Amino acid sequence: MTVAKDYIEKVYKKVEDRGPHQKEFLQAVRELFDTIEPALEKNPHYIKWNILERMVEPERIVSFRVPWMDDKGDVQVNKGFRVQFNSAIGPYKGGLRFHPTVNESILKFLGFEQIFKNSLTGLPIGGGKGGSDFDPKGKTDAEVMRFCQSFMTELQRHIGPTLDVPAGDIGVGGREIGYMYGQYKRLNGAETGVLTGKPVVMNGSLARTEATGYGLVYYTQEMLKANGKSFAGQKVVVSGSGNVAIYAIQKVHEFGGTVVACSDSNGYIYDETGIDVALLQDIKEVRRERLTAYVAEKATAVYKDGSVWDFDLNYDIALPSATQNEIDKEQAERLVKAGVYCVSEGANMPSTLEAVEIYADNNIFYGPAKAANAGGVATSALEMAQNSAHSHWTFEEVDGKLQAIMANIFKTAEKTADEYGIPGNYLAGANIAAFVQVADAMIYQGLV
Repeated sequence: MTVAKDYIEKVYKKVEDRGPHQKEFLQAVRELFDTIEPALEKNPHYIKWNILERMVEPERIVSFRVPWMDDKGDVQVNKGFRVQFNSAIGPYKGGLRFHPTVNESILKFLGFEQIFKNSLTGLPIGGGKGGSDFDPKGKTDAEVMRFCQSFMTELQRHIGPTLDVPAGDIGVGGREIGYMYGQYKRLNGAETGVLTGKPVVMNGSLARTEATGYGLVYYTQEMLKANGKSFAGQKVVVSGSGNVAIYAIQKVHEFGGTVVACSDSNGYIYDETGIDVALLQDIKEVRRERLTAYVAEKATAVYKDGSVWDFDLNYDIALPSATQNEIDKEQAERLVKAGVYCVSEGANMPSTLEAVEIYADNNIFYGPAKAANAGGVATSALEMAQNSAHSHWTFEEVDGKLQAIMANIFKTAEKTADEYGIPGNYLAGANIAAFVQVADAMIYQGLV
């Protein structure tokens, strides 16, 4: 065992001992650690400075209660969190997630991934994540507003435009961001740069809603192009039917591919003619209905319960864009049998470690989440820049910058993989490139 490998395993064992039940966080750490040994061998001073153990421990975790009153006048209580993971290259940046599954492990995994995702954008932003186990589904606008106001009453003590700039995530869109900003402004005065993902009328950025989905496709197109392929004429399956999935589907169609299936939490639709994006948007964003409504209005579509990754027809490209660990080993093997040659991730860590091994063993082009879905946070950073300069860019300006950022992320991963003697390993290339930048910044700043 090399010195680097021995160091990696010792640090991982400490992380495991400290939080044996934090399975999502442990998975994220293991995925990074499995790829960065070459960087430690090349830069042994990272071991001297104990960078890994410092990097896996958040700089700060804030947890708090969130009391709020429902429409019946009953008092409800939820838990709130903010994980401020690493500020070596800039203020903490990462979304707020409102979902019943939110806990410290999930937020630590998301915050840890965010460090390296943000590093890859080339923009000066560190990594963080937050949220609550509050579920906006089934709540009235008034209930959501009261919850958001209570949540921000505590969170506002810990954020600021040069300290920590939250954005949205699952369960947190423009409505929730608007309510939270209103409460922040009430308590602290107007400071538009404290949150991103704001509605455009509140100095939000154009193209922010589309950014993660568009960015996923821009990254994937670069990966395909580097291997002599493109979306043109390809059949694509996308999981999810929220913002990421909808705008990824739209952009795939613009690039000449055909998305034949997408999903929600109950099941999936298959439409051999290609998913009708306008109908999907109407059902999910306007009517807020289930995907069964799509089948009722589209004669060419069929609906099936269960995971879209149990889909058994042939297709070419998979874009998992729903949630963590949605593709396991058996489903990855099913993708291989279906003829899939490219998997690119729009969700955070949607593939288990065993699934990623299947991709590698079968030479599938793999775009890891921290690279492929960085478009959302990149555009959030562009929103920060606009707020700081008191300016407003056009949709085309933001989209052009997003395309350039995503192309550069792929090229960085590709170049780094080549430099370390592992050509085509875009996972290792992305991990090493991001890790080295953060590690170097930590060393320059001393023992902090």
